[in-house]
Amino acid sequence: MAETRSCEFGISGMKRAAAADSFEGDDEIFVAKKSMLPTLAVAPAAWENDPAASLASLRHEFGEHGGINMSIEASATFTVMEPETMRRMFTGELGPDRDFFIYSRHFNPTVLNLGRQVAALEGTEAAYCTASGMAAISSVMLQLCSSGGHVVASATLYGGTHALLTHFLPRTCNITTTFVDITDHEAVKNAIVERRTKVLFFESISNPTLTVADIPELSKLAHDKGTMVVVDNTFSPMVLSPARLGADVVVHSISKFISGGADVIAGAVCGPASLLNSMMDLHQGALMLLGPTMNAKVAFELSERIPHLGLRMKEHCRRALEYATRMKKLGIRVVYPGLEDHPQHHLLKSMANKGYGFGGLLCVDMESEEKANRLMHHLQNSSQFGLIAVSLGYYETLMSCSGSSTSSELNSEEKALAGISPGLVRMSIGYTGTLEQKWSQFERAISRMEVDSTLFNKN
Repeated sequence: MAETRSCEFGISGMKRAAAADSFEGDDEIFVAKKSMLPTLAVAPAAWENDPAASLASLRHEFGEHGGINMSIEASATFTVMEPETMRRMFTGELGPDRDFFIYSRHFNPTVLNLGRQVAALEGTEAAYCTASGMAAISSVMLQLCSSGGHVVASATLYGGTHALLTHFLPRTCNITTTFVDITDHEAVKNAIVERRTKVLFFESISNPTLTVADIPELSKLAHDKGTMVVVDNTFSPMVLSPARLGADVVVHSISKFISGGADVIAGAVCGPASLLNSMMDLHQGALMLLGPTMNAKVAFELSERIPHLGLRMKEHCRRALEYATRMKKLGIRVVYPGLEDHPQHHLLKSMANKGYGFGGLLCVDMESEEKANRLMHHLQNSSQFGLIAVSLGYYETLMSCSGSSTSSELNSEEKALAGISPGLVRMSIGYTGTLEQKWSQFERAISRMEVDSTLFNKN
């Protein structure tokens, strides 16, 4: 029996009877199967362009005693009725697709259910949820690349990802990366070395500059040279569906928009069943052996939030567009893909799932870090418009000066190449309070800044 079958689990989540240790059936873990209720991880064709409809097509998980919410399986280890069953589980004859579990570092029922939801959200065959977004990215890169491997990546990435590719992987694994302007398709094509470049990695909407990647075209360029495409979709769940646009693998920091509460750290890998199975192989699987395991209690909380993700994203995006439009009228240098003067506005419009807007983040370029810090000071301490904090996707507006915070891993030359100015303020727009109430708070902060400038000039 193939090694990858030794840890396989199924989308169907069928329950076994108390004495059903001899259950027979299909043991392909990530392959979607039909049952009495809708259980497909991949939505029917008619729903392909609406992630909310895909999520609604999933079978509803009920609690152990008939509760409308599923139960939490908090156990680290699992028992069997007969000793012989243990041997059969370790050989792969019996697995989680038949409700046989060994140990929660391998598979946990509650975490698997969240994985089905995330797979439906992204329109992929499978998804595995991890303890953090960086765990998801690191595991994918280590699974797809061996020593001597090569990666082509966008020059504009989250600082942690940039550090992983620039410093950690070359030092520990001899995996090197060529960074390119992801909007320069000729440069991307030239950087990919056929039979050597294993991964083209980029963010659907870049952190923090909000550059939009042409996912269909980039996927075609990479596939023509036999290279896998991995897309970080953390900034745009619901808005974009990279797998449906041609990407092979989609990664998430679930801690952000998908969670929405800024209270958990989590990630996900979404992609083909074959890849996820290989990542859970007992002997060579990055997810299995590195152990970036999600806690079942975290998985339960997240699974309860995903059903209203679409509603939250629509409001994040609606307010971001309105604020960006008004900021522009005030003469503020604002970057937002929903504005028609954004270089990739029409590209994003052509790729986006209808009805979800253009993303919940915008950037204000204050030119210098000093001005950026003054703006954030007044927005938080003078008017309560938002909070000075990293991360995003929270119900309150969060803001940070990217160059000195979430992109601080990049040196000055790398920041310049990525287009990150010293005064770039990234804002994750929240939805608490009324829109007009929050806008008046923004205007009040701008007025305070103008007063400060007048006093400063007089002195």
